[in-house]
Amino acid sequence: MQLRPAYPIRLERVLLRPFVESDFDAVLDMQSRPELVRYLMWDVMDAEAVKTFLERRLRQTAIDGDDTAIVLAATIPPSDRVIGEFMLRLSSERHRQGEIGWSLHPDAQGHGYATEAARELLRLAFEDLGLHRVVADADPRNTGSLRIMERLGMRHEADYVDAFFLKGEWVGETHYAILEDEWRALQGRH
Repeated sequence: MQLRPAYPIRLERVLLRPFVESDFDAVLDMQSRPELVRYLMWDVMDAEAVKTFLERRLRQTAIDGDDTAIVLAATIPPSDRVIGEFMLRLSSERHRQGEIGWSLHPDAQGHGYATEAARELLRLAFEDLGLHRVVADADPRNTGSLRIMERLGMRHEADYVDAFFLKGEWVGETHYAILEDEWRALQGRH
């Protein structure tokens, strides 16, 4: 399975595009915020860590088989400043399984931007990539992400207690998923 979207992807209010080197300052602003990385698998980043992080993001523009991902910068036109990132990963081509994830600058949270962009990830997953099932995971304390998953029509599947020792504490993981036929049924309602 391969996915090479035509960029940029223009949504109602959000534009999704590959990261570019000039995104460095915006990415540093996001990744150096404790409130943004609180629920992520990494800690706050300094300039050197962001440089490495951004170099990896620059290459994540297509899906070319298992465990490859697109990770896209989100902007709110007419500004081209990055306000978040959105990921679609092919977990298993054979089983047609994928995963979505996101992070959004604190100043951009609460406006529906993440739901709009994540909905597009599901469209790409089911329509363009032909997946059967897509999952999303979050720290159970991250109620904002859990609400997004519910708005997308994803189904709560599991809560894992003390799943990771992260940033000096045991944290859980909440697991949501949606099947292709569930997603298609929702499209008929919108």
